[in-house]
Amino acid sequence: MPFPGGLWWLLCCRRGFTLLRRDYGEAEREADGEAEEEEEASFELRAHGDQGSLEVSLSQPTRSSSGSERSLLVAEEMRSLIVDKGPGPVEDEPDALVKGWLQREMRGCMKTPWIRPRKYWFVLTPDSLDYYSSNEKGARRLGSLVLTSLCSVLWPDKQLYKETGYWSVTVFGRKHCYRLYTEHLNEAVRWVCAVQKVIDSKAPVQTPTQLLMRDVEEHRDSPEVLEQIYRCNPILRYTSGPLYAPLLPFPYGSLDQSAPGPRSYTTLRDEAVKLFNSLQQLESERDPVPLMQGVLQTCLDLPPLVDEIYCQLVKQTTEPPAPGGQGDLHYWQLLTCMSCTFLPSPPVLRFLRFHLDRTESRFPASEMAKYACFIREALGKTKGRECVPSLEEILVLMQRQEMICTVHCPGAPACSVAISSHTTAEEVAQELVSRLGLSQSPNLFALYEQSRRREQPVGSATLLADVLTRFENLAGEDREQDPPCRLCFKHYGFLDTDNVPRDSLEFALLFEQAHEMVLRGYVPTSEETLQTLAALRLQSLNSDFSTHAPFPRLEELFPPHVLHARLPPLPHRPPKCRGARLRAGLLAGGLWGQALAKQRAERDQRLRGRLREEGASTMAAIVEKWKLLQGMGRPEAMAAYVALVREWPGFGSTLFDVDLQASPVGAGPQRLWLGIGAKAVSLYKPGEPEPLDSFCYGRISSFGASDSSTFRLSVEDRDLLFETSQVDEIAQLLKTYLASAGAQRLPRPQEPPTSAPTLEPTVLPQGLCPAPGPWPPVGSSHS
Repeated sequence: MPFPGGLWWLLCCRRGFTLLRRDYGEAEREADGEAEEEEEASFELRAHGDQGSLEVSLSQPTRSSSGSERSLLVAEEMRSLIVDKGPGPVEDEPDALVKGWLQREMRGCMKTPWIRPRKYWFVLTPDSLDYYSSNEKGARRLGSLVLTSLCSVLWPDKQLYKETGYWSVTVFGRKHCYRLYTEHLNEAVRWVCAVQKVIDSKAPVQTPTQLLMRDVEEHRDSPEVLEQIYRCNPILRYTSGPLYAPLLPFPYGSLDQSAPGPRSYTTLRDEAVKLFNSLQQLESERDPVPLMQGVLQTCLDLPPLVDEIYCQLVKQTTEPPAPGGQGDLHYWQLLTCMSCTFLPSPPVLRFLRFHLDRTESRFPASEMAKYACFIREALGKTKGRECVPSLEEILVLMQRQEMICTVHCPGAPACSVAISSHTTAEEVAQELVSRLGLSQSPNLFALYEQSRRREQPVGSATLLADVLTRFENLAGEDREQDPPCRLCFKHYGFLDTDNVPRDSLEFALLFEQAHEMVLRGYVPTSEETLQTLAALRLQSLNSDFSTHAPFPRLEELFPPHVLHARLPPLPHRPPKCRGARLRAGLLAGGLWGQALAKQRAERDQRLRGRLREEGASTMAAIVEKWKLLQGMGRPEAMAAYVALVREWPGFGSTLFDVDLQASPVGAGPQRLWLGIGAKAVSLYKPGEPEPLDSFCYGRISSFGASDSSTFRLSVEDRDLLFETSQVDEIAQLLKTYLASAGAQRLPRPQEPPTSAPTLEPTVLPQGLCPAPGPWPPVGSSHS
């Protein structure tokens, strides 16, 4: 039975009735609530210009009686900066900056695009953003958002405009967030710029913690005043209760809070409160290391929180209930890790140093004093980290000890080096040069990150602690795929490869590095010479031939790409038309698809069998050459190996795989080797022994990175652009060679060598190597 018309009118006129989810009769109640909330005291902020003496008792934030607001009991001078602008009739605003109609989101109405948001008359003044029911004189003010230096405004979002047809203007305040909308972009930009200008004009605000830090610094020479400050202000001391607001000021809203990777964060204010809860969990944790690493990672992702965590740790280590207890020492241990990872701002750093001095004077010869001394020394060395400390480093820092880093040396035993959180790769390389007796060598050495897939030099200023953290992260990601990464000590730049004594450790390093170049295919030569090199490698490892001698795998003796090049190429099929691809896709899941998969499996099995046959024949040839080396000692075998490799004119250069961008229109990039040597930069076609072109450093006018994957080399009147993933490595190696050339005068190409090489030519058994002659030209050996 339908309702009579009078009853419908009564229901629709009832105050507060919602028609199509549009609220009527609620504006007055909402405006009253906003005004009451804005009039409440802002417990954590104070104007920067208020320089009155802080003779008040600041208590720890406690919950209010209503349970919805959290306040801090402060004196009258610490009241809020919010202006008393309750609901009232509109008056002429002589100081109004911008006026206009805007639509405000009400109770999530923008989530339903078919409902229009409510429209209000907004007025921006130098102090606040107010909105009224209309623009007529006498209209009621419905709300006001006071603007301070901590407010923020977001620019219009294009994605939201595509979804709703509105340009958004979002203004974040301490308690409220105004989400305003307009249909015109220029109007949204005008409001955003005006609001941001008002925010920028406001004086910075300070929290009670900042004011007390300033007072502590001013009265640090007055013990009585300091004791009075600490006694009367619990906010500076340890607390067992929660923290409801950060100790330092943070902007309202969620600006720039996105962190890389899978981690996601909320606003800085909320994250600061969450971190304090995490700190309190440290007191009862049996294994605090993972929790410490999580706090450090949050600080690395959100740098503004570094000062906040320092202040929270200073607070929790000031007058704890059990000084030196397990919970207190966990705070000091996290503070130790923070001091080795992050450097606070100057005001917080001065406050932290005062806290360390105060702890040492009050608790001499205690564990806390030892931590304070360690932290003070660490702060003098910390310059910032790329990664948070690894789990192993955190355990070491908790004991105030150094880490032991293992560095592998090809051809020599591994070396153990004691490092701290501030040790750089250059310092370790210099220590190894001195320890291994390489100080008189003219060549350059460096540390390398080495794994099965890649090898790259470690930057001289890179902290080894960051490298070890990356190794730990990679081991956790690819635990079953690759062996763990390791650090290696190797040649970085060859300034003189001829005068290396044969019986020295450097020659063993040179031999191992030459063998790595051979296995990677960076020594273009004939296959017979490669077999001879493999035989010499076996002789250096196992001495004379024996059936009981351990045989390395073939890929550890012979370049694998040579064997793959022998296999027949896969048949090239012309691209199918669209109809053919569609029919192939329809048949792929049926019997035809199973037949194709079976054919591919059979073909792969035949290729693997052919590869095993080729490997067996190659190994048999290597063994036959090995038998001819009967009686050759290990030093002679190594010398013969290096002598054969040195016959290539490009030996001593570091090769990089690059793609040369061709200048002709329509031509694709050309794959080349870029060889960086001590005297010149050369371009090679892969597998070819002779360079296509070579440039001495006198012809190079400039070089650098055009972008992250393009290296630019300017040679006289032309620019060469190379596509590579090793832009930084190429530029750094060029800088190193140029610096070395400036430090010591390099011999010119036309000048004879000043001294004869100490390496005497080694005579190989007859029939082992091809007849001497020019370097054999070969084609590309890559598959």
